[in-house]
Amino acid sequence: MNTMRKLAVIVLGVAVFSAAVAGVASAQQYPNVRNLTPFTAETNFMSLPGYLRYLSHQQTGQWLTYTEAGRVVNQ
Repeated sequence: MNTMRKLAVIVLGVAVFSAAVAGVASAQQYPNVRNLTPFTAETNFMSLPGYLRYLSHQQTGQWLTYTEAGRVVNQ
């Protein structure tokens, strides 16, 4: 009976931890590029979604899709 209780506590702990990590991952903040002028030196001559993709990749190592980056810029 004691072993079952320990197992239940471990499973509950893993579930709580994974829920907390998933909540943090979904609340990612992107760099604000809305006030920049596209296709100028300040954006490395990229569009705003392209520059956002570049900055995001520098921070996370993962690429946003161009569609997702466009959606973030327009919000």
